[in-house]
Amino acid sequence: MKHGKKYVDSAKTLDRTKFYEPKEAMEAVISTAKAKFDETVEVHVKLGVDGRHADQQVRGAIVLPNGTGKNVRVLAICKGANVDLAKEAGADFVGAEDMTQKIQQENWMDFDVLITTPDCMGLVGRLGRVLGPRGLMPNPKAGTVTPDIAKAIKEAKAGKIEYRLDKTNIIHCPIGKASFGAEKLQENFDTLMGAIVKAKPAAAKGQYVKSCAVASTMGPSVKISPSKFQA
Repeated sequence: MKHGKKYVDSAKTLDRTKFYEPKEAMEAVISTAKAKFDETVEVHVKLGVDGRHADQQVRGAIVLPNGTGKNVRVLAICKGANVDLAKEAGADFVGAEDMTQKIQQENWMDFDVLITTPDCMGLVGRLGRVLGPRGLMPNPKAGTVTPDIAKAIKEAKAGKIEYRLDKTNIIHCPIGKASFGAEKLQENFDTLMGAIVKAKPAAAKGQYVKSCAVASTMGPSVKISPSKFQA
């Protein structure tokens, strides 16, 4: 894989054999974020679990103390009194059958998070084949299927993120923008890693956090010692 000149130059400033302290890592990521836009900083954590087994799944959601820096577009699918509550809480789009039809018939996807109430899961369930592959299917564990729709919308707007294993047992999560500065990025990082460690399945054996790295959108990855995060 060929990288651009900026990436190559940035990579030269890093010690590839070194495990950085979290604060050091954030400072290094910021210094290597040289794109013309405000790059997103992501965490990549490989876990010593087997996600093919239900009792070794790692999934949850947390509100980052400093948000993600992204304007999150929320679609709320609800009925009755919850419609007004969703609008007051700041949902960008609110509806029920009209919204599910729009998604089905027009392949409309101009939202980042879909939040619904338990009584509307019958409607949303029909969209599984469309929403599932995009990671947009609501889930009670992620707090996106809830009777308290106003709280869920406010949390999503404030910077709530979902973490879950991919097929290779790695969690990929954004923790903010390079412009946040090292301190705010580290606060978000510590919050995310604390949640992942706390979510360790009882069935997981051996070393839980196998590797941990942070990287900006266009920059090289910076390794952090996994020994800091053993549950």
